[in-house]
Amino acid sequence: MKDQFPKEKHNRIISAHLKSGAIEISSTDWMASPTLEPKQGNTFSIFIIGGTYDELKVVFDKLAERADKDKRTFMELHNMYFGTYGQFADRYGVYWTFKGEKKE
Repeated sequence: MKDQFPKEKHNRIISAHLKSGAIEISSTDWMASPTLEPKQGNTFSIFIIGGTYDELKVVFDKLAERADKDKRTFMELHNMYFGTYGQFADRYGVYWTFKGEKKE
């Protein structure tokens, strides 16, 4: 994949992946955004993948305390055609994305 990116991005860690039971945590480096400027804390995203809506909701709500409610970065955990989805930038500016099973 390295050849698909500009040379200044060749030394980045593109992604990391951890798995424990039904929960998966992935992370990815900032690549570019047309609307957000890079600053400490917002240059990567952490993905929480797996679990039921109720399991994810507990984690989502705790991490989202005092989160930035900017409409560009905050989306409450909700049902979508592919399952549960939500995202936000926490109080430290770290970006979190959640995806899990569809809420029954």
